[in-house]
Amino acid sequence: MTSSTTPALRYPLDGRRAWAVWAAAISVYVLAVFHRTSLGVAGLEAAERFGISSAQLSTFTILQVLVYAAMQLPVGALLDRFGSKRLLGIGLTLLTAAQLGFAFVQSYPAALACRVLLGMGDAMVFISVLRLVAVWFSPRRTPMVTQITGVLGQLGALAAAGPLAAALAHFGWTPSYTVAASVGVLTGVALVAVVRDSPYADHHREELRLRALARALRDAWLVPGTRLGLWSHFTSQFAANMFTMLWGFPFLVAGQGLSSSTASALLMVMVVTTVVTSPLVGTLTMRFPFSRSTLVLWIVAGAVAAWTVVLLWPGRAPLWLLVVLVVLIAVGGPGSMIGFDLARTFNPPTRIGSASGIVNTGGFVATLTAVALVGVVLDHVAPAGPSTWDLDAFRPAMAVQYPVWALGIVQILRYRRRARRAARESDPEAYAAMQAGESVTFH
Repeated sequence: MTSSTTPALRYPLDGRRAWAVWAAAISVYVLAVFHRTSLGVAGLEAAERFGISSAQLSTFTILQVLVYAAMQLPVGALLDRFGSKRLLGIGLTLLTAAQLGFAFVQSYPAALACRVLLGMGDAMVFISVLRLVAVWFSPRRTPMVTQITGVLGQLGALAAAGPLAAALAHFGWTPSYTVAASVGVLTGVALVAVVRDSPYADHHREELRLRALARALRDAWLVPGTRLGLWSHFTSQFAANMFTMLWGFPFLVAGQGLSSSTASALLMVMVVTTVVTSPLVGTLTMRFPFSRSTLVLWIVAGAVAAWTVVLLWPGRAPLWLLVVLVVLIAVGGPGSMIGFDLARTFNPPTRIGSASGIVNTGGFVATLTAVALVGVVLDHVAPAGPSTWDLDAFRPAMAVQYPVWALGIVQILRYRRRARRAARESDPEAYAAMQAGESVTFH
């Protein structure tokens, strides 16, 4: 457990100003999640609008996620250098421009370019908000605020699953996406007026004296706890991401024969589940810090079990089973937040951005892999395109998740042993305190 001279505070940790900064920043994150998942309910419309195959449709999400994942490391390092407010502003600008362009473009290449911009903007938002949480709140409160951040972010997914789906049906593509893009202007006003990078009097990122960006990334990567966080995020998040960002809606409608409204309702059930379970996951994370990776493994086991039953079910699954499926995979969202708490535990404040960027890469690399593989398998078993998607096509396509889960579980077990060994060797007293349920840090 490290100790250092505490810099002078301009605003108290956990105070009203901290919550105001967090609220303004999270409004950007909610909007980012909305934009990120907006294609999830528009996949079939997008296929018709641009005249594309299943593989080309999946390329929208693949490219978006690829850009997002590729930018996490440089964005994390830049975050430690320039602070959250600047990166949130840049990210919000890119998101707004991307969705406004997506509202009007008619060609597939131009639409792909919009998704690239969206991935770039999205990449800057979440870890910027997490850094504000880590700086403005005390270590004891950080895990719960992190979970609440994830919960409220799901309001964006809820808006995509409900209001956007309804708007697309009633008003069409261009008006719906234009209005969605315009929200970024209002959010930007709150960002400029309220958000500050630090509660400390020293504006050089509280007590930080930053190393070179490349060294910060290297140092964060070399910490076993950072990689434990990465693989925890990788393994727990991708099933829910893959489902909400692209393939869930077509699976429910074309594969399971549900109506569009029922499929949208199930996506909204996922959001509600995330909201309900996030405080529980946050509480367990605080109370049992030594067993955080075990909690991740149990969450993953639930998702694996649910998908196994659905894919082996003779014929289309009953609605109650599909509800169980979306509930269990939705818990992976709160579960993935544990990865950031692991990174916070094993890295000093100077590397929070870098470590968070590394962790955030995990889930989106896994999402990218799963989304791409589903599209490839669908094109193989249903080469005629979306009009021929059915349950028999989706069974092998959704089974591509199993090797991704297997890789993640093996790596969690591997790096858990390394992280615990490194923590025990660096600070035996702090290690014992963590086993006893105390919130500690190893720097």
